[in-house]
This record gives sequence, C-alpha cells and structure tokens, in this order.
Amino acid sequence: MRFVFLTGIWPPDVGGPATHGPDFATFLRDRGHSVHVVTMGDSEPTERPVPVESIARGRPFVVRYPLVALTGFRLARRADVVYATATYAAAAVAAAGRPLVAKLVSDPAYERAWRYGVFRGSLEAFQETRDRRSVALKRLRTGSLRRARRIVVPSAYLADIARGWGLDAARIEVLVNPAPPPADVEPAPLDPGTFVFVGRLTHQKALPVLLEAIGAVDGAKLELVGDGADRRALEELVATRGLADRVRFVGSLPRDQVLAHLAGARAAVLSSAWENLPHAAVEALSVGTPVVSTAVGGVPEVVHDGENGLLVPPNDPAALAAALRAVLHDDALRSRLAAAAKPSVAAIGRDVIYDRLEQILVEAAR
Repeated sequence: MRFVFLTGIWPPDVGGPATHGPDFATFLRDRGHSVHVVTMGDSEPTERPVPVESIARGRPFVVRYPLVALTGFRLARRADVVYATATYAAAAVAAAGRPLVAKLVSDPAYERAWRYGVFRGSLEAFQETRDRRSVALKRLRTGSLRRARRIVVPSAYLADIARGWGLDAARIEVLVNPAPPPADVEPAPLDPGTFVFVGRLTHQKALPVLLEAIGAVDGAKLELVGDGADRRALEELVATRGLADRVRFVGSLPRDQVLAHLAGARAAVLSSAWENLPHAAVEALSVGTPVVSTAVGGVPEVVHDGENGLLVPPNDPAALAAALRAVLHDDALRSRLAAAAKPSVAAIGRDVIYDRLEQILVEAAR
C-alpha cells in the first residue's frame, strides 16, 4: 500500500515523534509498502529510509503550514492512507478524499496555547477553560481530528482526555510506544553516579527542577541528551548554580548512541511537568536501566513505582532529589529496579506494536 506521513519533527530533531517516524517508516518499507514523508525542519533531514520532503521551519508560519498541507495534498492523491503524528489541521486538508489516521502524541491545542502565552495552567485545567482564544484552539484541534478514521494514542491517560473532546470513542485506540528490538547495547562509558535525561530541552520537561535536584545530591552527575529552545537558558542556569563540572550537554545523538547512554546511566531521569508517554522511558527500560520520573500523564503506565523505577510529584525538586539519592546510594535498590526493567517492556516490542499499527492503517483504507 501507499502511505503519506505528516509529522512536525524529523531527525536531526529530537523527541518521540522524531524517533517514531523513521523507525515506523522503515518497518513499513521493509513490509513492502510505499512511504513518503512530509515534515518541517531547521536543516536537511539526516535520516531518509524513505523519500522525505522537508519544509523549512525558518519560513513564517503562514507560509510554512500551508506548504505542509499542500505538499501532503499533492502526495496524497497517489496514496491509500495519510498518517499524521502532528500537524493535524494540515493533515486534514492533505487527506481530503483520502483516509486519515492520526497518532495523538499530545493535546495540540494546549501546546499552542502555552506557546502563544494564552494559557499557563495544567493540561487537565486547560480542558475546562472557557477563555475565548483557548476555545478557538480547541475547536481547530477537534475539528481536524474528527476527519480521522482512526486515532492512535500511546497512553490511556491521553485517550481519556481525548474522549472528552467529543470525538467518536470507537475510533480511539490505545497503542503504547514500542520498546526497541532486543539487542546487546554496549553501555557508554559514563562517570560513576551519572543520570541521563533524553528529550527536547523545552519548558514541558521542567529541567530547572532537575538541575536543582542534581545540585542537592552529593556525587550525582547529569548528561542531557537532546536539544531544544531552552538550551541556552539552561546552560546559563548551570553556570549560575556552579554545576558546570557535574552537568554536561551532549546534544542530539543517533538512536543507537542514545540507547548506549541510557544503558550506561545509573538511572534515566524525567522531570516533566506534563507528558503523554515518553519514548525515553520505554527505551531506558528496554536496555535494563531504571527510570526516575515525575508521575505525570501516561508515565505511571510503564514506570511502576518501586518496581522498575521511582515516581515523584511534578515540580518538587526535593522529592526528585530524594529519589535520585536513593538510586545513587542504595545499590540493592538500584539492582532490584534494574532487574525488573527489561521484563516490564517485553510485551510491547517493536514488531508487536508496529504490526498492530500497520493493521490499523490497512483497515482505514477499506
């Protein structure tokens, strides 16, 4: 079959959708399908397992976004299904006359409201707000998603929220982000006591909270793998707090090196203020590394407190520091959590999840 992917980010960008896109495109290609990608980027795509058309992110939004829609529309005329992991409004236009399947990785209305300074509360509170601008963003989001024949959501948490938007519940299916294929990953040679964060350096990840927690734990070090809009501000914060010898900004890495860093870590750490279900948590568990995370969104659906990781409240640096300190100094605890990590994600391997996602795409074309 012929598929067109629309996605907001693609390598060298970092983040869950940038991991999912090339991986799933490769899976479908290897199954004999044709895949063509439309994305946005600050530079040329670094992974091209299938044809990729990238619209320059430096163009004004009023130019860039219509170009994504028009490029998708042109390619979709020869496709069986359009699959979107972001840019849902553009995907709804591109898929005119073609089946649309959406992977819902966040509440796009909430993320836009936050980015534009329209709303500053929690994701849950945003669902209840009646602010005029927020309501307009919600209507755009829901109207676009109603075009989708199927909506795939990685967490039960976000699926429950999406059902409250007036979408057809029968079209929504929870399908978690897959664990990487089993492989012997050579751990990166990190300093003892090193924790690893993987993801975009953005406000959502609440990294100042993590830096405060690291600073409060004797012997703890941190590697930040990824990039994003907040990097410069975070580098300044590290310098201001005297953490330059304990915190290292690694930047974006290929996925195999990301897995190596996670495998070499004392634990993976996530300090997010809100989440859906981060790929980084699943990837860490898949290489046998426990996860210390805030208990937000769908994270508790894969990270089970006291079993394969530790969970703490969001925006609580003292609680996060206590969890990091426990994993760092209690070898028996760390060993027990690590032993449970791989088995906890064994049932959500890449082939199992992608087999089902392929089936959903094929069913949508009928």
